[in-house]
Amino acid sequence: MLSTMQDVPLTISRILRHGAAVHGTSRVTTWTGDGEPDRRTYREVGVRSAQLAHALADELGVERGDRVGTLMWNNGEHLEAYFAVPSMGAVLHTLNLRLPADQLTWVVNHAADRVILVNGTLLPLLAPVLPDLESVEHVVVVGPGDTSVLADCRAAVHEYESLLDGRPGAYDWPELDEREAAAMCYTSGTTGDPKGVVYSHRSVYLHAMQVNTTEAMGLSAADTTLPVVPMFHVNAWGIPHAAFMSGAGLLMPDRFLQPAPLAEMIESERPTHAAAVPTIWQGLLADLDAKPRDISCLRSVTIGGAACPPSVMRAFDERHGVPVVHAWGMTETSPLGTVALPPAGLSPEEQWPYRLTQGRFPASVEARLAAPDGTFAPWDGETAGELEVRGPWIAGAYYGGAGEEPVRPEDKFSPDGWLRTGDVGVISPDGYLTLTDRAKDVIKSGGEWISSVQLENLLMSHEAVAEAAVVAVPDEKWGERPLATVVLREGAGEVSYEELRAFLAERLARWQVPERWAVIPEVPKTSVGKFDKKVLRGHYAAGTLDVTSL
Repeated sequence: MLSTMQDVPLTISRILRHGAAVHGTSRVTTWTGDGEPDRRTYREVGVRSAQLAHALADELGVERGDRVGTLMWNNGEHLEAYFAVPSMGAVLHTLNLRLPADQLTWVVNHAADRVILVNGTLLPLLAPVLPDLESVEHVVVVGPGDTSVLADCRAAVHEYESLLDGRPGAYDWPELDEREAAAMCYTSGTTGDPKGVVYSHRSVYLHAMQVNTTEAMGLSAADTTLPVVPMFHVNAWGIPHAAFMSGAGLLMPDRFLQPAPLAEMIESERPTHAAAVPTIWQGLLADLDAKPRDISCLRSVTIGGAACPPSVMRAFDERHGVPVVHAWGMTETSPLGTVALPPAGLSPEEQWPYRLTQGRFPASVEARLAAPDGTFAPWDGETAGELEVRGPWIAGAYYGGAGEEPVRPEDKFSPDGWLRTGDVGVISPDGYLTLTDRAKDVIKSGGEWISSVQLENLLMSHEAVAEAAVVAVPDEKWGERPLATVVLREGAGEVSYEELRAFLAERLARWQVPERWAVIPEVPKTSVGKFDKKVLRGHYAAGTLDVTSL
């Protein structure tokens, strides 16, 4: 027996039409650095998205299923592409502007992008690789920039505003199958070529609804959200779609991602919510300590991409009255997998053990912990295993390339279709996830596991340490031992390795405390801001780290 409900596809065009009509006066504000920010209403975004769709279809010949790349900052024009491209039936491919040139070339060619929209300030990144982009027929330049670097480009070059000028402000959005491709992102995997994840209209729609729930970010028309997380990083964690769905305003930082301008825009534009990786918030905290500003407008800050040091979370709470909320996810999970909101009825101090976890699974994400022996670990908060997940916004395969079948590597997908995340952790009886390490980063010393994440968090709670990264290095006696690399906080004074060892020994079993230490100027990071430990391991193997053994 079937239901009597209407069968209406969940598509991005429905989010666009709803936001432009019901929340037409909500605004997207793009920070410009100097002078008045650029402001446009959601109604205007709806009109301009229609104009962009007409331009792509009528002028550039973009058809259903074609890939349109964007090499852009977080701004109003990027938001227009977010809605126009998938709503017309094409596929939005956000390009990571922090990828090295060879990987950027690889992902464009693998996705077979026909068009690239690029901010003028990013032309120096695109121009050198354009000769190697086999499928790109058109380049659309958004905003001012030196277009002379495209003089020898074989693709046709267009100016964004000129392309939109005079085109109709309404578009007959096609009725798409909700399972069709809407957008794609490539992982920032640390080994091999990046892997393509293709999101459906259905997955984006359901994910946006989850973002707006009170057990996630809880966005409403009373909010303005500041997505510092790049729009090329897993669809900015679903925030643009969720905001248009709920009517929350959007404050876009464009290229102004340094602590000082972020502090200025928060104080000036008064967002109620913001989202970014931990390194952004660490930098902002230091800037606020040096130059106090009023950021009390923030009711919540979402941190993901990596575990946030507890010391940073407490500092925002205690010095600024801003609660930091952990979230966990990955490119393959759209990315919302868990959010660390504590249970009701607890005192502020009783909430901390829950807030320091990665969070609780929403109803649409199922989870299990795979033990090395092929069994599944219980949810007892103690027994660790590799996290596997499945759900309506979880990837079931990777993009195989134009005309190719999807690929399902055995190391990434279980025989019964669950995503193997590569994260090792425990789950409490009430569904809170605590990650202890990446499977490839856990340190196996003398048959026992040492969590590199725990060591890093403890080190970063020391007043003299700004950042810390811990990696496993070979050891003749124990198999592996931890190497601690630290970035010292400016102006913190002298601190010895012996002092740091003693600090850890007060909080850990002595056998877990590293004997090998190095001070580094900064922790190398991936294109999405995560610690890039393979670089540190490579430096150690090459003998280019100044390591002290105690």
